[in-house]
Amino acid sequence: MKRYFCGPCGYVYIPEDGDPENGVQPGTAFEDLPESWVCPVCGATQSEFAPEP
Repeated sequence: MKRYFCGPCGYVYIPEDGDPENGVQPGTAFEDLPESWVCPVCGATQSEFAPEP
């Protein structure tokens, strides 16, 4: 699974870790995140994330 980087703040979404503090279980691919999920650091929307090169 690819990692995704938040353009505005540099946060890295790591699918293997998920985002349990915000209801995203480990192993959740970026493509499978709920539409309401935003960057936990700066609040950027998913459209502001880019896949790891």
